[in-house]
Amino acid sequence: MGKRKIAWGITGAGDKILETMKVMKKIKKEYEDKVDIEVFISKSGDQVVKYYGISSDIETNFDKVWVEINANAPFLAGNIQLGKYEFMLIAPTTSNTVAKIAMRMGDTLISNAAIMGQKADVPLYILPSDYEEGVTITQLPDGKDLKITIRKEDVDHVKKLSKMYDTFIIKEPEDIGDVFEKYFV
Repeated sequence: MGKRKIAWGITGAGDKILETMKVMKKIKKEYEDKVDIEVFISKSGDQVVKYYGISSDIETNFDKVWVEINANAPFLAGNIQLGKYEFMLIAPTTSNTVAKIAMRMGDTLISNAAIMGQKADVPLYILPSDYEEGVTITQLPDGKDLKITIRKEDVDHVKKLSKMYDTFIIKEPEDIGDVFEKYFV
């Protein structure tokens, strides 16, 4: 039996991107004999990974990396529906992508693949950047802090997703390891 695959989607969220990258590199090393992690980056995600200076780090550490051309290219949604991936992980996830999935708007590569995967009963794991209401501090690429106020409306979309079949909300990047342990240990 060959290695199993998962699809890792990266959206335009800068919050927790560095922590997520660190966790995903560790997971790749730990599970390299069992799983292939294929990376799918949205158009906005591409801007963010370049802004944070991790674009080449992603390409160096992961064998297959694609950047969104449109909602169906690369052909992620179809391959998810065909069962080529154990699950889809979107980490970190912007409030925009969370809202699109919650409202069933598949007009981007990541939101389309997530919705199509849900329809095919492929588990979906989401690390939302806007998890709970209130003020949070995130770090910019230059190391400076940025204060962000997370609104009720964004949290409501996260709550809506958490009620969907086989859709799971992850609070922190460190929790991603538990997902891999569930499938590959």
